[in-house]
Amino acid sequence: MTELPLSGRKVLVTAGPTYEDIDPVRYLANRSSGKMGFAIADAAAAAGAEVQLVAGPTNCQQQHAGIVRSDVRSALQMLDAVLEKLQGVDVFIACAAVADYRPARLASEKIKKSGTRMQLELVRNPDILATVAALPQPPMTVGFAAETCQVEAHARRKLQQKNIHLIAANCVAGGQGFDRCDNRLLLLYADGRQQDLGLQSKSALADELIQVIATELRAGLLATATP
Repeated sequence: MTELPLSGRKVLVTAGPTYEDIDPVRYLANRSSGKMGFAIADAAAAAGAEVQLVAGPTNCQQQHAGIVRSDVRSALQMLDAVLEKLQGVDVFIACAAVADYRPARLASEKIKKSGTRMQLELVRNPDILATVAALPQPPMTVGFAAETCQVEAHARRKLQQKNIHLIAANCVAGGQGFDRCDNRLLLLYADGRQQDLGLQSKSALADELIQVIATELRAGLLATATP
Protein backbone atom coordinates (compact mmCIF):
# COMPACT_ATOMS: atom_id res chain seq x y z
CA MET A 1 0.00 0.00 0.00
CA THR A 2 1.39 3.43 -0.98
CA GLU A 3 2.13 5.68 1.96
CA LEU A 4 0.28 8.97 1.97
CA PRO A 5 2.53 12.04 1.55
CA LEU A 6 1.95 13.41 5.05
CA SER A 7 1.64 10.14 6.94
CA GLY A 8 3.08 10.51 10.42
CA ARG A 9 3.10 14.30 10.23
CA LYS A 10 1.23 16.72 12.48
CA VAL A 11 -0.25 19.82 10.86
CA LEU A 12 -1.80 22.84 12.58
CA VAL A 13 -3.99 25.15 10.47
CA THR A 14 -5.71 28.43 11.27
CA ALA A 15 -8.73 29.55 9.26
CA GLY A 16 -11.36 32.25 8.99
CA PRO A 17 -11.50 35.78 10.39
CA THR A 18 -11.22 37.02 13.95
CA TYR A 19 -13.84 39.19 15.63
CA GLU A 20 -12.52 41.96 17.86
CA ASP A 21 -15.30 43.09 20.20
CA ILE A 22 -16.07 46.79 20.71
CA ASP A 23 -19.05 46.35 23.02
CA PRO A 24 -21.60 43.55 23.63
CA VAL A 25 -23.24 44.08 20.21
CA ARG A 26 -20.48 45.36 17.90
CA TYR A 27 -17.14 44.08 16.67
CA LEU A 28 -14.40 44.66 14.08
CA ALA A 29 -14.01 41.93 11.47
CA ASN A 30 -13.01 41.23 7.87
CA ARG A 31 -14.44 39.41 4.86
CA SER A 32 -12.66 36.08 5.27
CA SER A 33 -15.06 33.13 4.94
CA GLY A 34 -12.64 30.45 6.12
CA LYS A 35 -13.09 28.40 2.92
CA MET A 36 -9.40 28.33 2.01
CA GLY A 37 -8.24 27.33 5.47
CA PHE A 38 -10.85 24.60 5.79
CA ALA A 39 -9.90 23.26 2.35
CA ILE A 40 -6.26 23.12 3.45
CA ALA A 41 -7.14 21.27 6.66
CA ASP A 42 -9.16 18.73 4.66
CA ALA A 43 -6.37 18.31 2.11
CA ALA A 44 -3.78 17.76 4.84
CA ALA A 45 -5.97 15.15 6.53
CA ALA A 46 -6.57 13.40 3.19
CA ALA A 47 -2.78 13.33 2.72
CA GLY A 48 -2.43 11.35 5.94
CA ALA A 49 -1.58 14.09 8.44
CA GLU A 50 -2.87 14.41 11.96
CA VAL A 51 -4.62 17.77 11.66
CA GLN A 52 -5.64 20.35 14.23
CA LEU A 53 -7.73 23.28 13.01
CA VAL A 54 -8.14 26.55 14.90
CA ALA A 55 -11.05 28.44 13.35
CA GLY A 56 -12.37 31.94 13.82
CA PRO A 57 -16.11 32.63 13.43
CA THR A 58 -17.23 30.91 10.23
CA ASN A 59 -20.05 28.83 8.76
CA CYS A 60 -17.58 26.39 7.17
CA GLN A 61 -17.54 22.72 8.13
CA GLN A 62 -14.57 20.41 7.68
CA GLN A 63 -15.20 17.38 5.49
CA HIS A 64 -12.65 15.03 7.03
CA ALA A 65 -13.81 13.37 10.24
CA GLY A 66 -10.28 13.07 11.64
CA ILE A 67 -9.69 16.81 12.00
CA VAL A 68 -9.63 18.12 15.57
CA ARG A 69 -11.25 21.54 15.50
CA SER A 70 -11.13 24.37 18.04
CA ASP A 71 -13.32 27.46 17.61
CA VAL A 72 -12.13 30.87 18.78
CA ARG A 73 -13.33 34.43 18.35
CA SER A 74 -10.50 36.92 18.76
CA ALA A 75 -6.86 37.18 17.73
CA LEU A 76 -5.73 36.75 21.34
CA GLN A 77 -7.82 33.60 21.68
CA MET A 78 -6.39 32.27 18.41
CA LEU A 79 -2.83 32.89 19.58
CA ASP A 80 -3.48 31.06 22.86
CA ALA A 81 -5.03 28.11 21.01
CA VAL A 82 -2.14 27.89 18.54
CA LEU A 83 0.55 27.98 21.22
CA GLU A 84 -1.34 25.36 23.22
CA LYS A 85 -1.42 22.96 20.25
CA LEU A 86 2.12 23.38 18.86
CA GLN A 87 3.72 20.45 20.68
CA GLY A 88 5.03 17.98 18.11
CA VAL A 89 3.64 19.93 15.12
CA ASP A 90 5.63 19.54 11.88
CA VAL A 91 3.83 22.22 9.84
CA PHE A 92 1.99 25.38 10.88
CA ILE A 93 -0.21 26.86 8.13
CA ALA A 94 -1.50 30.31 9.09
CA CYS A 95 -4.39 30.83 6.69
CA ALA A 96 -6.61 32.82 9.05
CA ALA A 97 -7.19 36.51 8.34
CA VAL A 98 -6.26 37.69 11.81
CA ALA A 99 -7.16 41.28 12.73
CA ASP A 100 -4.07 43.47 12.99
CA TYR A 101 -5.73 45.65 15.63
CA ARG A 102 -8.34 45.40 18.39
CA PRO A 103 -10.16 48.05 20.44
CA ALA A 104 -8.05 49.33 23.32
CA ARG A 105 -11.05 49.06 25.65
CA LEU A 106 -14.05 46.75 25.57
CA ALA A 107 -17.20 48.56 26.67
CA SER A 108 -19.24 46.53 29.14
CA GLU A 109 -22.50 48.05 27.86
CA LYS A 110 -23.69 49.01 24.40
CA ILE A 111 -22.12 52.31 23.35
CA LYS A 112 -24.93 54.80 22.82
CA LYS A 113 -25.02 57.21 19.91
CA SER A 114 -23.92 60.73 20.80
CA GLY A 115 -22.62 63.58 18.70
CA THR A 116 -21.67 63.41 15.02
CA ARG A 117 -18.33 61.63 15.47
CA MET A 118 -16.81 58.94 17.66
CA GLN A 119 -13.14 58.05 18.02
CA LEU A 120 -12.19 54.43 18.54
CA GLU A 121 -8.70 53.74 19.89
CA LEU A 122 -7.07 50.56 18.56
CA VAL A 123 -4.06 48.60 19.78
CA ARG A 124 -1.91 46.16 17.83
CA ASN A 125 -2.69 42.45 18.03
CA PRO A 126 0.19 39.98 18.34
CA ASP A 127 1.42 38.48 15.08
CA ILE A 128 0.62 34.78 15.44
CA LEU A 129 2.70 33.56 12.49
CA ALA A 130 5.76 35.62 13.45
CA THR A 131 5.43 34.42 17.05
CA VAL A 132 5.52 30.79 15.96
CA ALA A 133 8.37 31.39 13.49
CA ALA A 134 10.46 33.02 16.26
CA LEU A 135 10.32 29.99 18.54
CA PRO A 136 13.66 28.25 19.21
CA GLN A 137 12.62 25.20 17.18
CA PRO A 138 9.69 26.24 15.01
CA PRO A 139 7.77 23.90 12.73
CA MET A 140 7.72 24.54 8.99
CA THR A 141 5.84 27.84 8.80
CA VAL A 142 3.50 28.71 5.94
CA GLY A 143 1.76 32.06 5.75
CA PHE A 144 -0.82 33.78 3.56
CA ALA A 145 -0.81 37.31 2.17
CA ALA A 146 -4.10 38.76 0.94
CA GLU A 147 -3.22 41.94 -0.94
CA THR A 148 -5.06 44.50 -3.07
CA CYS A 149 -2.00 45.82 -4.96
CA GLN A 150 1.69 44.98 -5.52
CA VAL A 151 0.83 41.46 -4.42
CA GLU A 152 4.22 39.85 -4.95
CA ALA A 153 6.22 42.72 -3.43
CA HIS A 154 4.07 42.94 -0.29
CA ALA A 155 4.02 39.15 0.14
CA ARG A 156 7.80 38.86 -0.24
CA ARG A 157 8.24 41.58 2.39
CA LYS A 158 6.03 39.60 4.79
CA LEU A 159 7.99 36.44 4.03
CA GLN A 160 11.22 38.16 5.01
CA GLN A 161 9.92 40.15 7.97
CA LYS A 162 8.26 37.15 9.58
CA ASN A 163 11.21 34.88 8.68
CA ILE A 164 9.01 32.03 7.49
CA HIS A 165 9.54 29.19 5.01
CA LEU A 166 6.78 29.80 2.48
CA ILE A 167 4.04 32.32 1.79
CA ALA A 168 0.96 32.00 -0.43
CA ALA A 169 -0.01 35.35 -1.92
CA ASN A 170 -3.35 36.20 -3.45
CA CYS A 171 -5.07 39.31 -4.77
CA VAL A 172 -8.33 40.29 -3.06
CA ALA A 173 -9.04 43.44 -5.06
CA GLY A 174 -12.27 43.73 -7.03
CA GLY A 175 -14.11 40.92 -5.26
CA GLN A 176 -11.41 38.28 -5.76
CA GLY A 177 -10.45 35.76 -3.11
CA PHE A 178 -12.81 36.51 -0.23
CA ASP A 179 -15.98 34.46 0.20
CA ARG A 180 -15.55 32.68 -3.14
CA CYS A 181 -15.03 29.04 -4.06
CA ASP A 182 -12.02 29.84 -6.24
CA ASN A 183 -8.75 31.67 -5.75
CA ARG A 184 -5.31 32.17 -7.27
CA LEU A 185 -2.17 31.60 -5.25
CA LEU A 186 1.42 32.66 -5.91
CA LEU A 187 3.83 30.68 -3.73
CA LEU A 188 7.00 32.49 -2.67
CA TYR A 189 9.78 30.49 -1.04
CA ALA A 190 12.41 31.76 1.40
CA ASP A 191 15.20 30.66 -0.98
CA GLY A 192 13.86 32.86 -3.79
CA ARG A 193 11.83 30.31 -5.75
CA GLN A 194 8.26 31.07 -6.73
CA GLN A 195 5.39 29.07 -8.17
CA ASP A 196 2.10 30.32 -9.62
CA LEU A 197 -0.69 27.85 -8.92
CA GLY A 198 -3.12 29.76 -11.13
CA LEU A 199 -6.85 30.29 -10.74
CA GLN A 200 -8.53 27.12 -9.42
CA SER A 201 -11.09 25.98 -6.91
CA LYS A 202 -9.92 26.41 -3.33
CA SER A 203 -10.02 22.66 -2.82
CA ALA A 204 -7.72 22.12 -5.82
CA LEU A 205 -5.36 24.83 -4.59
CA ALA A 206 -5.33 23.25 -1.14
CA ASP A 207 -4.39 19.87 -2.63
CA GLU A 208 -1.52 21.46 -4.59
CA LEU A 209 -0.28 23.40 -1.58
CA ILE A 210 -0.25 20.29 0.58
CA GLN A 211 1.70 18.41 -2.11
CA VAL A 212 4.24 21.26 -2.18
CA ILE A 213 4.57 21.15 1.61
CA ALA A 214 5.02 17.38 1.59
CA THR A 215 7.74 17.67 -1.05
CA GLU A 216 9.55 20.37 0.95
CA LEU A 217 9.41 18.24 4.09
CA ARG A 218 10.76 15.18 2.31
CA ALA A 219 13.59 17.19 0.79
CA GLY A 220 14.39 18.92 4.06
CA LEU A 221 14.15 22.31 2.34
CA LEU A 222 13.29 24.25 5.46
CA ALA A 223 15.41 27.36 5.03
CA THR A 224 13.83 30.58 6.23
CA ALA A 225 14.22 34.05 4.86
CA THR A 226 16.85 36.39 6.25
CA PRO A 227 15.06 39.16 8.16
